[in-house]
Amino acid sequence: MRVRDPVLRPARVGEAPALANLSRRTIESGLTWRWRASAIAACIRDDESCVVVARGGNALIGFAAMSFEFEASRAHLLLLAVSPANRRQGVARALVDWLECVARRGGIAAIRLEVREKARAARAFYEVRGYRERGRLPGYYQGVEDALRLEKRFGGRAA
Repeated sequence: MRVRDPVLRPARVGEAPALANLSRRTIESGLTWRWRASAIAACIRDDESCVVVARGGNALIGFAAMSFEFEASRAHLLLLAVSPANRRQGVARALVDWLECVARRGGIAAIRLEVREKARAARAFYEVRGYRERGRLPGYYQGVEDALRLEKRFGGRAA
């Protein structure tokens, strides 16, 4: 199903199982399943995190999760998943835009994330959005794959 304008809203705890399944299928493929429903529900409940979902009609088509370190003026994009049928339709862009807006309004100066080194499309997506490589993390993904740490700065202080 192609979606022109996904509907975005904060995630609900009851959606955690569906979000966990989407994470398992799209983000954690080839790894031990870490982001189970309980972990995502905890993130939804956490006052210093934001989880946003994208829906197309009645279908969940994507979600993203970010944690905030307000004292350090930085945030960490934990998860970004879009169903394969809805990729390259602006869903990921809309999710990241939402979280970047929340971060900036909260006084966040920098957002960090990790991406699989081999994930060329994901790396290109983040590069276009202004994220820059800040380091390589050998074996970051459970000793199986290397990651690149990326960061986007908005100004202000961030270490």
